[in-house]
Amino acid sequence: MISDIQELEKKFTKYEIARILGARALQIAMDAPLLAKISREELESLKYDPIKIAEIELRTDVLPITVKRPLPGKTEKELTEEPAEEEEKDDKKKEDEKIVKIEEKEEKEIKESGEIMAIASPGDEGEELGGEEGEEGGVE
Repeated sequence: MISDIQELEKKFTKYEIARILGARALQIAMDAPLLAKISREELESLKYDPIKIAEIELRTDVLPITVKRPLPGKTEKELTEEPAEEEEKDDKKKEDEKIVKIEEKEEKEIKESGEIMAIASPGDEGEELGGEEGEEGGVE
């Protein structure tokens, strides 16, 4: 038993072991099928404890769980990106820059032509209908 623990600790850290056991115990508690062959007598002696069952599965190396460790100096984003994805991002940036330039050009043209519409405030509505507040007018 001690050699099993030492062997596991060579492969995983104590935190990784805890995380794996916790995740698998939760699956077992939610009626996931057992991956290790465990007799009914052994299950009864374990009192159907999901954590102990997960420990047995981990020691027998039947769990399809992998540990993803980051490499020093690299971010996860850098690890998962492929060169093609980087080219796509560069193309997208160029497209975005073109769109921004076009929008700026259109905005400049609108400003020069004097067609900018201001946001109306509640006091402006009376002026549109008839000028000053005391007058009636506008729509008949």
